[in-house]
Amino acid sequence: MTRHLFITAAFALAAVAIALASGSTYRRGALAGAGCASVTAFASLLLMGRGARASKPLQAALLVMVVMFLVRIIVVALGTAVVWRAGESIVAYIIAFFVPYVIFAAIEGWYLHGLPRGSGPTA
Repeated sequence: MTRHLFITAAFALAAVAIALASGSTYRRGALAGAGCASVTAFASLLLMGRGARASKPLQAALLVMVVMFLVRIIVVALGTAVVWRAGESIVAYIIAFFVPYVIFAAIEGWYLHGLPRGSGPTA
């Protein structure tokens, strides 16, 4: 778990650094997008780690992944509204959210792949 959190932290720092390096008209929207993606990625991994102690760790982690996907949909919608009301770049927000999200989702999938699958009947 710590390896996945470390890699997530490295990508989160890179996303925020790239957002900071963007032009002044895009910076605040990009920072909001990168920040939202990073926070939800950390929350997802931490909750998956907590669910890994359950009797069925893979099912618990999959449930966390589904719930966090729905949370991310709400975060994108609310973040887009906030960025729009602030007069910032919505495109920068969306790009800065979804590009790191793809990487974070891959890390979450990698974590899921390493969980024990349990001993049930095979198909």
